[in-house]
Amino acid sequence: MRPRSSLALVVAVTLLLAGCASSLPLDRALGISAPRPAIHFGTDTFAFANESRSKNRGKPDLFANWCFVMARGVTQFHRFARFDPSAPKLSRAAYAELAREVTSRAPWRAPLPAAERIVIPGYASLYEFSRDEEAAVKKGLHGRFWTWLQWTNWRVVFPMPGAQQERVARETLEELRGGRPVQWLVTNLPKVELNHTVLVFDYRPDDRGGVEFVAYDPNDPDAPDVIRFDPGERQFWSTRVHDTSVGPIRTFRMYYGPLL
Repeated sequence: MRPRSSLALVVAVTLLLAGCASSLPLDRALGISAPRPAIHFGTDTFAFANESRSKNRGKPDLFANWCFVMARGVTQFHRFARFDPSAPKLSRAAYAELAREVTSRAPWRAPLPAAERIVIPGYASLYEFSRDEEAAVKKGLHGRFWTWLQWTNWRVVFPMPGAQQERVARETLEELRGGRPVQWLVTNLPKVELNHTVLVFDYRPDDRGGVEFVAYDPNDPDAPDVIRFDPGERQFWSTRVHDTSVGPIRTFRMYYGPLL
């Protein structure tokens, strides 16, 4: 098979696997008032950071390469856990086991009813829980090795047509209107700077006819990222992504189905 034919096949398969979810055209979607954020930054997010290896060389307790697990974990706590600050606190081992139980559930599964959720006693939010019980929460996270082997990661090496990027924007808006945060794989390859994941939880139309997506970045627990989609160019821009220069990027949805 010729290289050009191979690339065309890869792109075609990628578009097919991107899903056939029905969503409104972008201009109509942006004409609808934005709902409340799917989650609240600094409340429903982790208090600790996924640490950079290049910026923390020699650190003995380095917590690195957990970004995919952490972004996915916010969704899992959002869907499968609830917090009860009035209940007595537990031991570190018990909290680690609860975190493991939450993050063992597939993130694409429907949210559990309140009565069936895993109860985290003694804390009011994921932020408070992960701040005070950082060691236990980190111990309860799992699956880092398999995120390196996630078969959809290969998408970052290929250029993507504008239609595919616009589909990501439209489907993300649809999910956010339904109260569901959306995990993205983001990259600016071939520039070796960004091969990362964020969790989009809010959006706002801008005055240029585009949309700014607001995201939790596991590398930065203190401020959300902003990624802009330009409908004219059908392209995403890293308007404000932690440790990343402003410029064009490609985005792909993650963890919204058994194969994706």
